[in-house]
Amino acid sequence: MDDYSSEKDEILKEFFIPSYVFTAELPIKHLSHVPACPVVVFINTKSGGQLGGDLLVTFHKVLNKLQVFDLQSEAPDKVLHQIYGNLEKLKAKGDHLAAEILNRLRLIVAGGDGTANWLLGVICDLKLARPPPLATMPLGTGNNIPFSFGWGKKNPGTDYQSVKSFLELVMKGREMMIDSWHIIMKKQVPKEGSCDPISPLELPHAMHVFRCVSQTSSLNMQGYQTFRGGFWNYFSIGMDAQVSFAFHAERKKNPEKFKNQLANQMTYLKLGCTQRWFCTSLFHPSSRNIAQLATMKIIRKTGNWEKLHVPRSIRSIVCLNLPSFSGGLNPWGTPDKKKQQDRELTPPFVDDGLLEIVGFKDAWHGLVLLAPGGHGTRLAQAHRVQFKFHKGAADHAYMRVDGEPWKQPLPQNKDKVIVEISHLRQVCILTTGNCVAKSIHDIPRNEDSSSEDSNNSYSEERRKFGSAETFRYHDDIDSVSSA
Repeated sequence: MDDYSSEKDEILKEFFIPSYVFTAELPIKHLSHVPACPVVVFINTKSGGQLGGDLLVTFHKVLNKLQVFDLQSEAPDKVLHQIYGNLEKLKAKGDHLAAEILNRLRLIVAGGDGTANWLLGVICDLKLARPPPLATMPLGTGNNIPFSFGWGKKNPGTDYQSVKSFLELVMKGREMMIDSWHIIMKKQVPKEGSCDPISPLELPHAMHVFRCVSQTSSLNMQGYQTFRGGFWNYFSIGMDAQVSFAFHAERKKNPEKFKNQLANQMTYLKLGCTQRWFCTSLFHPSSRNIAQLATMKIIRKTGNWEKLHVPRSIRSIVCLNLPSFSGGLNPWGTPDKKKQQDRELTPPFVDDGLLEIVGFKDAWHGLVLLAPGGHGTRLAQAHRVQFKFHKGAADHAYMRVDGEPWKQPLPQNKDKVIVEISHLRQVCILTTGNCVAKSIHDIPRNEDSSSEDSNNSYSEERRKFGSAETFRYHDDIDSVSSA
């Protein structure tokens, strides 16, 4: 399809990209109409049961098939590299349409939080002069990322009219910058046997093995293996990650039972009960308390490392970047003016270079989020966070990055496991009028909340995250996007 079909709705031509832009062998067509909102669409066809496949069929009918990609068969980093390469070449030849597409291009990703995380990482890695803003169409279980920016918790529909309406929202969407976060984990290398990374079943998709650590890094310890990755929504340790891990394992064992979004959420709640997180004092040893598992240190907006006091009753900690957790709940809430003044706490902004650190005692504590103004235990806001796990405290801990859980072995002797999180950079995302996320530019404030990381000790390992090797794609990448 080289030209826009007049049989379609007139509005759809504003999203259409001609075929020669994608295929260098085709002759350049000098078209008079410049689309107002050219889009490239990525769809995870395994998300949402059959919804992903149905959505792919509809987008093929609505747009040029060449601008719609199935993530099951085409890696987005390679796709975008080729598209931008073609556009730059065409622009250099004086193609006005290519130049305008470069300036106006927007991306759509349909999937769960794992898929959105993947695309955001790819965009970061490309380091384009003008990175394209991303719109997220929810197909997962929790859909925290789409919900945060106004795209909803449920799929808007896969029929022709629903897709057309979604495209119109994309055209009207407002651009917002959001923080991205770098996570690095150090663990002891086995003295004997293979030093291969953790198997894909255990290692989160957002993490991968990385052996090169800069000489100035405090985590540069001989005999240790480095894992690193990135996230946009949250990193958590404790009971929520344990329930998520159980959900992940059950879904992998019986995938046919997890094709309905409401049923998935009910299963998630049931697992929270069977894991006995509503009765922690009776069934869970004190070693599950975060304070006994690890020492936490933070760097606030400015300053040096300082130890963070964690109440001994806290069994789950969430380091949150977006105001959506567990399918749309906000664990941080909005501190009142007294807390803002006395404890120097602020509302959660997605572009202030700060993570909100929230603690929970048990599942009952988590239910307070359902009440108006409910929130967890606000511990701190920080620009950098470190967890140093105590030897012999427990055999393992459950961790999670943007919905991807894993079971992390903990040190038994003199071994160390250290997890450190730091601000990386920002990426552009599209929002609607229903956006719940807030920017520091939305509400006037006296202080400057911009945050550039002056500590460059991670320059080597932070050089890249997000593309194929970092966010390797697996069938169950969206297994648990909730909580």
